[in-house]
Amino acid sequence: MSQPPYSPYPQQALPGCWWHPDRATGLSCVRCGRPACPDCLREASVGSQCVDCVQAGRQQQRAQQRQYRSLDYGERTVAGAKLARRPIVTPVLIALNVLVYLITVLQSGSPMDNQNSQLQQDGVLWPYGVAGGEWWRLITSGFLHYGLLHIAVNMFALWVLGRDLELLLGKIRFTAVYFVSLLGGSVAVYQFSDPNGPTAGASGALYGLMGGLLVAVLRLKLNPGFAIGTIVLNLVITYAIPGISLYAHVGGLVVGVLAMAAMLYAPAKGRAGWQAGTVVVLLIALVGLYLYRDAQLAGVYCRYVGSELNCYLAR
Repeated sequence: MSQPPYSPYPQQALPGCWWHPDRATGLSCVRCGRPACPDCLREASVGSQCVDCVQAGRQQQRAQQRQYRSLDYGERTVAGAKLARRPIVTPVLIALNVLVYLITVLQSGSPMDNQNSQLQQDGVLWPYGVAGGEWWRLITSGFLHYGLLHIAVNMFALWVLGRDLELLLGKIRFTAVYFVSLLGGSVAVYQFSDPNGPTAGASGALYGLMGGLLVAVLRLKLNPGFAIGTIVLNLVITYAIPGISLYAHVGGLVVGVLAMAAMLYAPAKGRAGWQAGTVVVLLIALVGLYLYRDAQLAGVYCRYVGSELNCYLAR
């Protein structure tokens, strides 16, 4: 035998629904207490709420979410970055490198001998050219590659390394680590390599990401064996195969490790300041090394022979 739900009102004195006064009801909203018929109630986690309270609750929830986002709250990684679903900077960098490569192919008419293109000649890291005032080569060389195989291997490595590190660091921190590593590799080449030898490629930045991956693995307390093995193997290949710039790889690796350590081991309080400050210190150190080498090559004399810039060290 079933019984009707308990009602605080006598059967003959049931109030009318707040929205349908002609409907007597013994039910009410648990939030505002107003009487409501079954058609005007919605199931909630505790009891039932009227349609007005449900709508008001949704509006309040949306307002709280907007305020939460405006205060920059939310789940974050160990680097202090907001959680993201997919990388953005990494595919942009790959697209930029491929675009530059295609321009050199169009200029040279060959996908393998693109070093003869004007863009390649004007942008490779040529220490004599840098000493002659063309400082931008320290940066542009990181987006130039010698042939199809060179860019294919580097862009594959950039995708493998970059997609996970970008999600860990966030867009801004990842971009900072990438470019400071690129500059670290270029400055190492400028400082130590043959001043009359051209160098190009994203390897300095990529080795910085390799070093960053090792730091991330250690920070997350994962097995570092694979990361260490990858770095050692690549350094052995760099040393064993002629024509690969060891200085660019080592320079990028060292700077990448330092930058990544700042990103992942900075104290939570004032973390952004520590991270930005470390990047600034690294940049100042690299600029100092650049100026030191620039002073060493102060006797460089450069002149154009046709469309080609030739530089010589005055004796």
